[in-house]
Amino acid sequence: MSDTQGGAPRRPRPKEAGERRWPMAAAVLTGAVLQLILPHGNRIAPPWIFPSVEVIFLIVLIIGDPGRIDRTSPRLRRLTIALIAVMTVANGAAAGVLVRDILTSSPSDTATILLGRGAAIWVTNIIVFSLWFWQLDRGGPAERAAGAGIRPSFAFPENATPELAPAGWIPQYPDYLYLAFTNATAFSPTDTLPVATWAKMTMMLESAVSLAVAILVVARAINILPQ
Repeated sequence: MSDTQGGAPRRPRPKEAGERRWPMAAAVLTGAVLQLILPHGNRIAPPWIFPSVEVIFLIVLIIGDPGRIDRTSPRLRRLTIALIAVMTVANGAAAGVLVRDILTSSPSDTATILLGRGAAIWVTNIIVFSLWFWQLDRGGPAERAAGAGIRPSFAFPENATPELAPAGWIPQYPDYLYLAFTNATAFSPTDTLPVATWAKMTMMLESAVSLAVAILVVARAINILPQ
């Protein structure tokens, strides 16, 4: 196909503007705060370790790609994955300690404390999985902004009804946060469908963790409420 049309050179398709960093950064900071305020006696490490590492990673990411996320860098991608992995380990450890305390009927937790711990872990779980969806789908936010053409792992409603979406629409972090939230509350896909195997397995894992935490925490809290 010719690169000219009517004698004039055809302009290349412009790159999509990268998404803003602050929604993702706000989610990471929220997760760090929730980890920090968990009761200190229910941890496998000092309360400041995981949140501190997460904040440091986030600062390095912002310095490496300030403003909009549009720099396709393998180093920044690995750093983002490391950040999400640290959050995953921290929340997984907190959930494990919570399950252990519930199964051993730890006397230190009142119903209020137990519900608070469960809610913090449940919310952080949503944040963690939303970040995994956001980073792994279509190669990550920078690749999506660059129009890399990587096959999508999720079918969003905007893909099925492009006439209702803005021109050049691509998913951004709030779309993945909504996906993770609805998956954690409905325990199944709602309006966004996974079309890649890794996406299906990850959504299944998120639903399983959310369901287990909800059932165990609520059952134990009801059991220890004053009669």
